[in-house]
Amino acid sequence: MKGKTTFKLPFLLFLTLFCLAFGQKNDPKDKIVFGKVYSLEELRKANGFVRCASSEYEAMLQQKDPKRMTEQQFEDWIGPLIANAQANKSQNGGIITIPVVVHVIHSGQALGTAPNITDSQVQSQITVMNNDYRKLAGTPGANSSPVGADTMIQFALAKVDPKGNPTNGVDRVNLCQAAWATSAIDSYVKPLTIWDPTKYMNMWSVQFSNADLLGYAQFPSNSNLAGLNANGGYADTDGVVANYATFGSSAYNDGTFLLNAPYDRGRTMTHEVGHFLGLRHIWGDSTCGTDYVADTPTHRTSNGGCPTHPKANNCGTADEMFENYMDYTIDTCMNIFTINQKDRMDAVMNNSPRRMELKTSTADMPIPLFANDAELKGEKSCEQTACADSPAPITAQFSLYNRGTSALTSAVITYTVNGGAVQTTNWTGNLAQDKYAIVSIPTGATTGSVSAQITSVNATTDQRASNNASSVVLGNIVPVSSTNFKFELQLDYWGSETTWNIKNSAGTTLYSGGPYTDVVNPGTNPPPALMTQNWVLPINDCYTFTINDVAGDGIFEYDGYYRILNSAGTVVAAGNDFTDTQERKFKVVGALSTNEVSKDKNTAGVYPNPVSDVLNVTNVANNTKYEIYNAVGQIVKTGSLEDQKIRVAELAKGTYFISFKNDKKAEGVKFIKK
Repeated sequence: MKGKTTFKLPFLLFLTLFCLAFGQKNDPKDKIVFGKVYSLEELRKANGFVRCASSEYEAMLQQKDPKRMTEQQFEDWIGPLIANAQANKSQNGGIITIPVVVHVIHSGQALGTAPNITDSQVQSQITVMNNDYRKLAGTPGANSSPVGADTMIQFALAKVDPKGNPTNGVDRVNLCQAAWATSAIDSYVKPLTIWDPTKYMNMWSVQFSNADLLGYAQFPSNSNLAGLNANGGYADTDGVVANYATFGSSAYNDGTFLLNAPYDRGRTMTHEVGHFLGLRHIWGDSTCGTDYVADTPTHRTSNGGCPTHPKANNCGTADEMFENYMDYTIDTCMNIFTINQKDRMDAVMNNSPRRMELKTSTADMPIPLFANDAELKGEKSCEQTACADSPAPITAQFSLYNRGTSALTSAVITYTVNGGAVQTTNWTGNLAQDKYAIVSIPTGATTGSVSAQITSVNATTDQRASNNASSVVLGNIVPVSSTNFKFELQLDYWGSETTWNIKNSAGTTLYSGGPYTDVVNPGTNPPPALMTQNWVLPINDCYTFTINDVAGDGIFEYDGYYRILNSAGTVVAAGNDFTDTQERKFKVVGALSTNEVSKDKNTAGVYPNPVSDVLNVTNVANNTKYEIYNAVGQIVKTGSLEDQKIRVAELAKGTYFISFKNDKKAEGVKFIKK
């Protein structure tokens, strides 16, 4: 017995140590962002916050994409370009103005209620960045350092949107979810909302699921020059993200700001935009590391709070530059970019894809404005009742913006529900330029869509027709022209905890997966590769996707996520922020199914194709209902055919699909709007 005991204890001890070394999860109190566990020392410096997760984000991108440049490859590329910029200052003699769009992500809160921050809070962030990047005298961005630089880079909120209509550069988006994990931001929020990153620097104000995270950015990509990595990085995630409570500066508070000290002076975004423009942390993310900048002193590690000079370290530095925007000190302590940091940003702006295109973007230039101009924008329907046993009628919501120079006091809006009779709603109020109001339209419907259009404003004709029409898909409806879907699953290290399935309305399991294999040496080895499956989901049915985690801690802390995409690549369901289980329901309806196509030789036709204004329809009876879908499967217009003509002048340029349905047949035709 004694011998057995002697044998068992070492074995159990070995087993315990093995589990601790290779299988143990981190304490729930640990801060984990992009797979990195932050030490107590790191958190102490930043008052318990994760100040910046850009380096961890870059490491994650490199793990997921082996073609992406490593840090050393990026430095080998940028080094000669910096030297060239220093030798040829004339190429950087002018001031660069970068157009900015700020996507304010919320879940239906009223303006000024977290996280739906006000326009003035957004503008205060742009003001702070201009103070800091231009080293403006009389502002907190000024300094007297001999190496302090005016970077000659400044920022302006966009004045024209991707469709050519006026904007104030603030894009408010209701995504029906209060808080977001970082992996969901990258897999869902960014691709869904991003504006062309060659014309706009995209900034996102969000509420993080991890309340201790302040922000992160995507580093610039390489130049695609001969002999270098051809991968250009991720265009649909490019930009900078910050917690709404750090977006802006309390120094400009008009009484509406939602900010938390000591990170309430806008320096989170000054710091993150520095990464966006190629700057690294001043301590090089390692003890006595390098930021590849000649005129910044070597730091032992990051600094928190606001130290005092001199701050010597054991790296041979007599004093540290803790006021540098690329350190971790509190907002009121920061006030310097250096000359060589400017050189680095110049090289990026002159050579890196999407950064160099920003120099020639005119999205910040004003366009002619009219006195009477209103914009209608459909708001995402957050009602998830399409698959309920007794679904309730849904109220559609539209945002009505004043894009004119005169106050907007009235608007007449006509609308149709599921292509039915034209109805009218009248709005009255008083909106200053670029302000908005929510217009609610009771539909009496539980599924389908609402198409609406402004017909007059201020008792006169709206002077800009291109921003007058919009639509709302009611509930969790997925209109498709193909029944092919793709499922993506990014597991965390502990795949054995995860299972999932998708069922139809009859409760039949169509697809399922898990449990999976755990990763050996989590943290040292990368997480599992992204899993993909191709599904076929028949139309006119409801589907329930369920994912489970038996440990009750989900997959989000280690950047796991799932999403379901239609054949056009549009995300129709996604998630990751859950504990033991999460469920997503949606209904698939068809724009056109192959078994619905009429065998009649007199099939529907349209002309001219391409079309600019009026689409003529042949072989379709009057009063037949039609639906027009864009290239990603979204309904953009519905109605009933009159005189075999459909006006499409308000549609943006692109490829569309129009379906016709009556009690005898269903047909569809593609057309191009030029």
